[in-house]
Amino acid sequence: MTTTEPEGDRDAYDVMAIQERWLPVWDELAPFRSGRPDDERPKKYVLDMFPYPSGDLHMGHAEAYALGDVIARYWVQRGFNVMHPIGWDAFGLPAENAAIKNGEDPGRWTYENIAQQKASMRRYACSFDWDRVFNTCDPEYYRWNQWFFLQMFKRGLAYRKDSNVNWCPNCQTVLANEQVVAGLCERCDTAVTKKKLTQWYLRITDYADRLLDDMTQLEGQWPEKVLLMQRNWIGRSQGAEVQFVVEGRDEPVTVYTTRPDTLYGATFFVVAADSDLAAELASGTPAQAEFETYLEGVKQTSEMDRLDSSRDKTGVFLQRYAINPVNGERIPVWASDYVLADYGTGAIMAVPAHDQRDLDFARAFNLPVRVVVDAGEDPAVTGVATGDDGPHVNSGPLDGLGKAEAIERIVEILQERGTGEPAINYRLRDWLISRQRYWGTPIPIVHCDACGEVAVPDDQLPVTLPPAEGLELKPKGTSPLGGATDWVNTTCPQCGGPALRDTDTMDTFMDSSWYYLRYADPNNETAAFDPEIVREWLPVDQYVGGVTHAILHLLYSRFFTKVLHDMGLLDFTEPFTRLLNQGMVVMDGSAMSKSRGNLVRLSDELAENGVDAIRLTMVFAGPPEDDVDWADVSPTGSRKFLARAWRLADDVTSAPGVDVTTGDLGLRKATHKAVHDAGIAVETFRFNVAVARAMELVNVTRKAIDSGCGPDDPAVREAAEAVAIMLSLVAPYTAEDMWAQLGHEPTVFLAGWPEVDPALLVEESVTCVVQVAGKVRDRLEVDPSIGEDELRELALAAPGVVKALDGSGIRTVIVRAPKLVNIVPA
Repeated sequence: MTTTEPEGDRDAYDVMAIQERWLPVWDELAPFRSGRPDDERPKKYVLDMFPYPSGDLHMGHAEAYALGDVIARYWVQRGFNVMHPIGWDAFGLPAENAAIKNGEDPGRWTYENIAQQKASMRRYACSFDWDRVFNTCDPEYYRWNQWFFLQMFKRGLAYRKDSNVNWCPNCQTVLANEQVVAGLCERCDTAVTKKKLTQWYLRITDYADRLLDDMTQLEGQWPEKVLLMQRNWIGRSQGAEVQFVVEGRDEPVTVYTTRPDTLYGATFFVVAADSDLAAELASGTPAQAEFETYLEGVKQTSEMDRLDSSRDKTGVFLQRYAINPVNGERIPVWASDYVLADYGTGAIMAVPAHDQRDLDFARAFNLPVRVVVDAGEDPAVTGVATGDDGPHVNSGPLDGLGKAEAIERIVEILQERGTGEPAINYRLRDWLISRQRYWGTPIPIVHCDACGEVAVPDDQLPVTLPPAEGLELKPKGTSPLGGATDWVNTTCPQCGGPALRDTDTMDTFMDSSWYYLRYADPNNETAAFDPEIVREWLPVDQYVGGVTHAILHLLYSRFFTKVLHDMGLLDFTEPFTRLLNQGMVVMDGSAMSKSRGNLVRLSDELAENGVDAIRLTMVFAGPPEDDVDWADVSPTGSRKFLARAWRLADDVTSAPGVDVTTGDLGLRKATHKAVHDAGIAVETFRFNVAVARAMELVNVTRKAIDSGCGPDDPAVREAAEAVAIMLSLVAPYTAEDMWAQLGHEPTVFLAGWPEVDPALLVEESVTCVVQVAGKVRDRLEVDPSIGEDELRELALAAPGVVKALDGSGIRTVIVRAPKLVNIVPA
C-alpha cells in the first residue's frame, strides 16, 4: 500500500493529525494479524490479562497495555509471528450492580462498555489481533465453561456439599476463600461472615502437590513474590494426625498438628464453635444453652476478627473431656471462635506454654500451662509463649531431645499405640464456585427427585441465561434465577420426569481460568479448542498483569491447565511460561479515586498530549513492577521529546537504501550501541532503559545533523531509521510518521529490528574518571583493557590530580579499571 504525505506545514508536530493519518491505514493493513495460513515466521504468544468492561479505559489500563505492547511489538520486530489477542472478562457483579442501580439489562450495559473500550483500545494503538476477540458472556464461550464443569463432574472433581461458607452480606453471595482478603470481601470490602449452604466445589486440593512441585518450572520466570504467595496459600505442612478419645463419644476426634512433640503440654482441647463437632458435643449437656447463645454471636463475627490475635479470647466449656493419648490425662473440651471449622479438622490440642493464642485463652479461663520445651522462662508468668526448639522437659520419653528428634520419636510412639500417624496437611481448600447472582454462567445440572443430580447432555449446551427482564436482581441471599420459573422447571435428561435447573451461577474466575486457550482457536463451534492448534501456540510465552491476581486467577489457571492435561487435551502443565507484574498508577502517592479528589482521567490526558506521549510516559516512568505516580511524571515532556525525534526524519536528506557503511563512524557506533542496549533492556523488562537509549540516540543524531557530519551523511539516515523502529515499541503514531517521511512504505512495525554489527560495539577507548577525596579532578581516555597498575600511574600523573594534591601525601589509591580511580590524600 502506498501513502502520500498530506499537503501543509510539517514543521509542527501535530499529534492529532498524525493519529488520524495512520489509524485507518493500520486498520486496512492489519499488521498484527497472527492467523494467516501462509505465515512461516516462528510463533510467539504474548498475552495481557483481559479487562473487565466496567467503563472506558482508565490510567491503569493505559499503563498495563503500554507495557504488554512493548513486548509484543518487539518480538514482531525480531521476526516472530506474535499472537497478541484481546477479549473481555465480561461476567460479574459490577454489571449486575449497575443494572440494579440504573434499572437496565446487565447484558446491554456490558456490551455497550465493551464497544466503548474496544474503540478506545483501537485509538490507543494496541498491537492486538482483532480477529481473535471474544467476550466471556457470549453463549458461544460460556458453553465451554459448562462443558469443562461437566467433565470435572464426571471425574469426581466437581461436587456439591453442605458447609459453612464465606458470605458477603453486601453482595449477598458466597465467596471462595481466595476472594476474602484480610477478612473482607475483595469486591466491596464488607466484613465477611459464615453461612451454612449447599454449594458446588472443584477439587483443587487433589492437585495441591502438583501445584507446589511444578513451581520449579516457573522459578526465574515468574516473580518470586508471586511464587511465595502461592506456596503460602497452598500451605503444605508435615506433621501428624493424633486421635483423642472424647468421653461419651464412640469415635475418636482426629487433630492435625505440626508439633506432635508438644503433646505432653496439651492441657485442654478446643473445637471451632461453628463446627458440627461442637454442636454434637454440646448437645444434651448442661452447656447446650450457653453454647447456642455463644454460637449466634460467632456467626455474626467476621473471620478477620476471629483471627485477630489481639482480640480477647472467648469460649464455652462444653462439660466434656478428652483423653490425652500420650499420658492419659483428662483435659477439658472448650468451644471457641479462635479455632476455624474450615482449617484442619476444626479441633486442636491446646498447648498454651508454646502457642500464644492457646496461652491467651488459658490465661482468660485460668487453665493450666505446662512447659514441655525448655526456653528458660515460664509463659504462665510472662504471658509470652516460648520455645520453637530446645530440650524437651516434662515429656516422658522425649525429655532431653531436640525438636526434630522429639517429633520423630513421638510419631513412632503414636503409631505403636495406634493413636496417630504421620500426615501432610494443606491450607488450601477446595474451590467454591457457586454464586447467588444472575450475571454468570449457569451451572449445567438439573435436580431430579428420582435421579438426583443429573448433568445436562452436551447436545443441550449451552444452558443460556433467561432474560433479565422481570427478574428481581437485587441481592437477597438466593439466586435471581430462581424467579425464572419457566426456565427453572424442566425435564430430567435421565428419566424424563419433572426436574429443576440449578439456580446458582459459576464464579467468574471459571471464565478466566482457560480463556488463554480459546484465543488460539476462538471460532471453533464444535470444541473449546483444537488441541493441535493449541499445541502450535501454547503455553503462553509472556503473560502481563497485576500482582493482585497472584493467588486467585493464576492459581486457578494453573489448576485448570493440569486438569485439561490429565484429560489429554494439553501437552503442557503450566499455562504461562513467563510472568510480568506491573505496578499501579497513583496520584500523589495514593490510589486514584473520585472521593480523594485525585482522579486523573485518561481521556483528558489523551486529548491534551496524544496517545504516544501517554504511552511513552507510562513506559519511561520506571521499572514496570513499580507504581507510577502521575504527579511525578511529565507527559508534556514526553510530547516535546517525540517532536524532537520526529523532526529528525524531516532533516535526513540522503536517499533510502544508501550505503550506510560509508557514514560517520562515531554516529554509527552510537546507533548500534543504542539498538543493542535497547534490545537487551526490553528482553529483561527494563523498558525505561530502552526508551532512555532512544532518547540518547536522538540527541546524538541531532548534534550530528546540526554541527557534525550533516543531514546527508548515510549514518544520519541509519540513526533516524533506528530511532523510528525503537520508538515503534512505545510511540507507534510518531514512529510510523517518521518512517513514511524517511521514504518507506508502511508499516514500521514490520521493518525488523536493526541488525547490530558487533565490530561497532567494540570500544576503542573509555573515559576514566579520576577523583581526589571524592571530587572529580580529571578525566582520561584509556584503552578498555588497561591494567590497574598502568591506570594508577596515569591517574597520579594527570594535571588535575597533581594540582589538587599540591604536594600532599597519599593514603591510598582505589582503582576500578577502566572507568574509575579514587585517590585519598593522607
